[in-house]
Amino acid sequence: MPLPSHHRFLPSGAFPLPLLASVTLLGGLAPRSVPAQAGSRPSAVERGVDQVAAQPTVAQALAALQRDNAWTLEQQVGLCEIPAPPFKEAARALAFRDLLVRLGVQHVRQDGEGNVIGEVRGTRPGPTVVLSGHLDTVFPEGTNVKVTRRGTLFTGPGIGDDCRGLAVTLAVARQLVSGAIPFAGRVLVVGTVGEEGAGNLRGVRALFRSPLRDSIGVFLSVDGTGFGITNGGVGSNRYRVRYLGPGGHSYGAFGMPNPIHALGRAIAGIAQLQVPSTPKTTFNVGIISGGTSVNSIAMEGVMDVDLRSESATALAAVDAQLMAVLRRALEEEKGRWPGSTAPLALKIDTIGLRPAGSTPDSSRVVQVALAAARTMGVYAPLTISSTDANVPMELGIPAITLDGGGVGRGAHGSEESYDDRTDGYKGPQWVLLVVLGLLGVGGR
Repeated sequence: MPLPSHHRFLPSGAFPLPLLASVTLLGGLAPRSVPAQAGSRPSAVERGVDQVAAQPTVAQALAALQRDNAWTLEQQVGLCEIPAPPFKEAARALAFRDLLVRLGVQHVRQDGEGNVIGEVRGTRPGPTVVLSGHLDTVFPEGTNVKVTRRGTLFTGPGIGDDCRGLAVTLAVARQLVSGAIPFAGRVLVVGTVGEEGAGNLRGVRALFRSPLRDSIGVFLSVDGTGFGITNGGVGSNRYRVRYLGPGGHSYGAFGMPNPIHALGRAIAGIAQLQVPSTPKTTFNVGIISGGTSVNSIAMEGVMDVDLRSESATALAAVDAQLMAVLRRALEEEKGRWPGSTAPLALKIDTIGLRPAGSTPDSSRVVQVALAAARTMGVYAPLTISSTDANVPMELGIPAITLDGGGVGRGAHGSEESYDDRTDGYKGPQWVLLVVLGLLGVGGR
């Protein structure tokens, strides 16, 4: 919902951006802190971003992003209507690659994992910034991905997460290529695969296993809607747990260890786990299954378990608690039937590991993002979530995820929507200003 702006006057000659603020957080995002209040004395970083915004070529690019907002929305819808279910992002990746080529982005290619990578070089040497959006969605193959429009409201699976991020990435790349902005360094424009769910961040992991890793100075992901800055990465350990036995008739074979009973003991133990509230750490049994009939001792009891924390240390601690609970449940169920020779086994499969990490609030990339929001007059809270930025955070590489503007609702649902009504164009403007604030503008 709309929140109060941090109003300010732009420096002389700067593009006069409307000062209307809003913020929409995707499910799972946790706001933590906010920029300095209006009226506080500008910091050196804030003055630097003001100066970047005042550069004529930058002001022209910002104006173009507002003027060409329909083009950005066209890309958002076009990409969204190309199915990109988990592990099957190839068609959307091809379309994204072709768009980069048509925009004039250089050295466009795909790596072995399926990521699309292109380059925009500045007018002089400088650092390398990655600007990325993710190609995949959570929706299974066969989902109707047609986008419907009613005025400024767009509805369709993935329209915000992350078709918005892909469109913003393209819009910013378009201005970097065509706007003749004399920035330093290099921007790697990337569309990643495997950000969602079982994808387990496989695309960004591959990026940071490649030779590019050593040259990347800052990683920026654009994911979702609103104006949040994610600089805390929620880590997760996910397991499929199986208790396995021979099974038998519920009456005739009674007296043997029961995998579902073992599963029940384990679930009861998980429910009693003790975790800290700070750093926030959570556990959940999300799916259970097993058995064939009401009068059969099951051959297996299965559950999927999710552990999460913003702290790697806390995540490791709850993981250790979980493993102890699972082993104890096995031994308790076996001990319940000491006269039985029937075996009972425990099998644990890892189905997802996401590293926890963070980029400090005081880091330059966070301060530039906050300063750019201040320059534009938008409210940008710092948040914690699980995004592509988790991987570089763990590696100690400055990384944040930026929202893409506008208002989104219902992420990961079939009625997901994106509303561009008030300030959608400010998303690409903000991201461009962050990129240029990091790289610097001027000189040749």
